[in-house]
Amino acid sequence: MNDLTTEHADRELAARRFKTAARDLEHIVRNIAARYIVQQVPLTWRLLQAIEAEALADLGFASRHDAIMLGLFQRPSDLPYPETDEAVDFGTSTALPAVFAFAVSAYEEAAKRTAAQTSTEPAPLKHARAWGD
Repeated sequence: MNDLTTEHADRELAARRFKTAARDLEHIVRNIAARYIVQQVPLTWRLLQAIEAEALADLGFASRHDAIMLGLFQRPSDLPYPETDEAVDFGTSTALPAVFAFAVSAYEEAAKRTAAQTSTEPAPLKHARAWGD
């Protein structure tokens, strides 16, 4: 019985550690993506992979989590993506490496905010003209 309790506690701890690492990585990726979003740089395959490389090389992230945890966020080497300047398009796929998913989500949210801002901005005021002008 004690082994089951210990095993359950170990799984709970591992799940909490994973969630903490995922939130940490998401925060890092969103900060990196925000730099490009502010500059209105479109999300291309090449940029997505640069964001991934920068996020996974973050020294703070590496120092806060052990090597096994870091390995869980590495994209498998047999999962290649284009290295082009074409816009990123995953179609309907929802199976994305974590960094890719976080970056795409940041870009999608920024696009929604921009669309919402442009649709709620009041129309420019029309200057009244006197009759006959």
